[in-house]
Amino acid sequence: MSDATLKTRPIEVRFRGGGFAPKARRWVGLAVFVVLIAIMEIGTRSGWISALTLPRPSDVLATFKELWDSGLLFKHLLPSLSRLAVGAAIGATVGICVGVMIGLFSYVRAGLVPLVAAIFPIPKIALLPLFVIWFGIDEASKYALIAFGTFTPTVVATYGAVDNVDRSLIRMGQSFGLSWFSIVRKIVLPGAMPGILSGLRISLAIAIILLVAAEMLGAEYGIGAYILEAGSLYDLERLFAGVVILSLLGVILSTVIGVIERRLLGWRG
Repeated sequence: MSDATLKTRPIEVRFRGGGFAPKARRWVGLAVFVVLIAIMEIGTRSGWISALTLPRPSDVLATFKELWDSGLLFKHLLPSLSRLAVGAAIGATVGICVGVMIGLFSYVRAGLVPLVAAIFPIPKIALLPLFVIWFGIDEASKYALIAFGTFTPTVVATYGAVDNVDRSLIRMGQSFGLSWFSIVRKIVLPGAMPGILSGLRISLAIAIILLVAAEMLGAEYGIGAYILEAGSLYDLERLFAGVVILSLLGVILSTVIGVIERRLLGWRG
């Protein structure tokens, strides 16, 4: 091939502007779970993993079947879902509103940021007896604990996300004569939404932890009460069944947040 041909033939250059965009690899996560479960099953059956420390996954699956057949699964699951939904919804809603106000108003920031910084490091589980004294041992104390535990990380994530919105976009909106409300609705909130949703992932995980803690005190039904009963009887199959339910709940909530992100943040490309 002559040099002239090489000079005139167009050369295809691979596009390198992906921007580190993540690609969907759903089967990888499933494969990791399958491998871990297979290792546990083989290890417990062969004896190099003690049955006193880890139950067989097949036995845990059989326990799930017993829960389903007896109807106990929904007796424990439905109250937990109700407590989680109410508490997390209250905490996240109030947290987002307060976080946005801290990000937008200097007087609110000056007044509330020190307060949030003071209560954020407090272990919320340690406040459970106090909430029982204030709200009683019934559902109100459980709602309040979950809401309070969800509130503080949501506030921190929200006002941090508002602070990270590109100020040049806000100045551009002001130069085009947009009103304050339009700038907040069209620039600030969309720009802060990725950080808010990331904060919600953490807040909902904390809400699940506090749900279990709240149900271990004065609850007849609930995943936390089920795990506490199984642990007191050293019933590893039932104990791990409860832990798996909590893990699945966390995966489902994370998936829901991911769906919301794809719908609301499609503009990111």
